Amino acid sequence: MRGEETGETVRTGYYTHRACAAHEMGSWHPESPERLAAINDHLISVGLASHLAHLDAPPAALDVVARAHRPEYLERLQARIPKRGYVPLDPDTSMNPESWEAALRAAGAVVDATDRVIAGELDNAFCAIRPPGHHARPGAAMGFCLLNNVAIGALHALERHGLRRVAIIDFDVHHGNGTDEMFSGDERVLMASFFQHPFYPYSGTENPAKNMVNVPLPAGTRGDVVRDVVERVWLPRLQAFEPEMIFISAGFDAHREDDLGQMGLVEADYAFITHRLMKLAQDHAKGRIVSSLEGGYNLSALARSVAAHVRTLAQL
Repeated sequence: MRGEETGETVRTGYYTHRACAAHEMGSWHPESPERLAAINDHLISVGLASHLAHLDAPPAALDVVARAHRPEYLERLQARIPKRGYVPLDPDTSMNPESWEAALRAAGAVVDATDRVIAGELDNAFCAIRPPGHHARPGAAMGFCLLNNVAIGALHALERHGLRRVAIIDFDVHHGNGTDEMFSGDERVLMASFFQHPFYPYSGTENPAKNMVNVPLPAGTRGDVVRDVVERVWLPRLQAFEPEMIFISAGFDAHREDDLGQMGLVEADYAFITHRLMKLAQDHAKGRIVSSLEGGYNLSALARSVAAHVRTLAQL
């Protein structure tokens, strides 16, 4: 690792924006603004915040977003922005007056982080943003997600910066069906994930494309099994693929304290996964990693898990 080998400081970007906290779907909803406050407060309290490069997420341009999403879907979202209250998009997902800006800022964080990491201004980045993205399909919102932030960033790396191969890693407890749909069969992308199964969104197991390394795991799976999956299933495929950049859909709802899933990971497991991905990035991708927040709904477990992830990215 760069910091361990040379003593140089690793520059880790930390993206967020107040608009991402203004998006909300009702006081009952688990995907709440308090998630970002819990993360930010914990990073300050454990002394990590001062070691990060803090950046406001800019809004993504519509033509950049349209690489991943159909223009008519984007037009439909903009037309449905409410003046007050909420507009439902699917049974789990709605918009308030601030949601569209929040979605553009969430995608823009990943895009700007991609630009800065490729330019060498940052070594890697974590985007503390919401709404999350990995369930968002080319033409539909789904599962708390409006725009597929990681997919937009990955396509930006491929089509704007001319990278030939990028890896997408998804360790959320739910299968990233939107990302899978967008890149199924795309030889420029290798997506590696594990997810609880059978479980929402009940996808990822029927005839996955060759570039999808999908590992369904039963409820109750603990960290030792997940670490074995990373070592024996993910890493051989990823090493052979030789990605030029790594994107992470960083969901922390596989934590044992999270009630929206029934897996058994702890903070040390997220640190382990992050460390192994950093080694992969050093081997093939000049260390380039952009990570974006997905799930994680127990506020304490989420904050501690993000801290473990970010501490490993920053090599602190």
